[in-house]
Amino acid sequence: MDLSEPQVIRQHLIDPEICIRCNTCEATCPVGAITHDSRNYVVDADKCNLCMACVPPCPTGSIDNWRDMPRQLAYSPEVQLTWDSLPAELSPEQLAAAGGGAPAAEPVPTPQAISAPEGERFNSAQFGATVPPWSAAHAYTNLYGPKAAEKFVTATVVGNVRVTEAGRDYDTHHVVLDFGQMPFPVLEGQSIGILPPGVDAQGRPHHARQYSIASPRNGERPGYNNLSLTIKRVLQDPQGQAVRGVASNYMCDLQVGDKVQVIGPFGASFLMPNHPRSNIVMICTGTGSAPMRAMTEWRRRLRQSGKFEGGKLMLFFGARTPEELPYFGPLQNLPKDFIDTNFAFSRQPQSPKTYVQDLIRQRAADLAPLLADPNTFFYVCGLKSMEEGVVLALRDVAQQAGLSWDTLGPALRQGGRLHLETY
Repeated sequence: MDLSEPQVIRQHLIDPEICIRCNTCEATCPVGAITHDSRNYVVDADKCNLCMACVPPCPTGSIDNWRDMPRQLAYSPEVQLTWDSLPAELSPEQLAAAGGGAPAAEPVPTPQAISAPEGERFNSAQFGATVPPWSAAHAYTNLYGPKAAEKFVTATVVGNVRVTEAGRDYDTHHVVLDFGQMPFPVLEGQSIGILPPGVDAQGRPHHARQYSIASPRNGERPGYNNLSLTIKRVLQDPQGQAVRGVASNYMCDLQVGDKVQVIGPFGASFLMPNHPRSNIVMICTGTGSAPMRAMTEWRRRLRQSGKFEGGKLMLFFGARTPEELPYFGPLQNLPKDFIDTNFAFSRQPQSPKTYVQDLIRQRAADLAPLLADPNTFFYVCGLKSMEEGVVLALRDVAQQAGLSWDTLGPALRQGGRLHLETY
């Protein structure tokens, strides 16, 4: 045994009862200590350096759990993958009996750990904000869930419509849920968890699936206690074989009047600014459009009422073809002086492949002043594969305009100005 190492460690663990498997922790971890299988997300004690980079972005707080453990008895990732709940903490007597000494000190974040290790590729996640814009409304979180007073709330389906044209390998629906008399306050940028009925292959209840809210804070139908979701199910895999996801298939097949078990809401950072003349730049693909639709609709309603003097709205929206782009028709009907829309299609016949980062570079002259303006907030939502390209494009725009990314990048994070929600 290396006597220079502490005999008792402060082991970082993830609570499987309240984790909603959003992948934020694994995407944020700079040392690759977090991994997952089809059921659980786990932390490897041999890799974890206690940097705390993964803690603030977690929407549920499931990642903020620790156990004092003798180093030789630390829970392995393989053991953690079998858990349905966290084990009890060891008492001082149990620690002593196991050969441990005094409990480990509380972990303290180390600034150098937030950056990617030397020699690794560009780490876009390090620029994502973990705090909301200063003018964002207060978000309520974790009102319903396994460790709340109420394990879930039951919502009623009041709408389910398809929002993309028919295709062979995809199917996207706009689902509206009504909560009746049960309080369920939400804000644009938050998400909820859906509990699918039935059990998995091991006979355990399905864990919750996370979906971003697609409606503004006063509901899909204003004045009613409801919200909407944008849900895509994949019908075929790349080899053409039929695929049926547990939760997405369940949600897309719901009929008006059906009941759904919901937990949440989640998220307290991916929130929109509320101060006058604040600008919002939205960058998304596919169902990553859900929070962007919510923000756009809230601004549209405020504009209609004359109660808000908003700044610029810019949208960069990517899909393979126009037929796969949710809400394509309604987006085209929004006034041009209200929102600046930019569509990128990567599989359009007889056209070059275009991605959202390509359009960002094309609009550099318009985006550079917004990057420099502290009243502008950027939101990125969609597939994880887009994140790096988008942040690199923003860096290129800044540098071409003579802005120092070494200064601006951290400032975007610290000021709650650049929000990354990818999966």
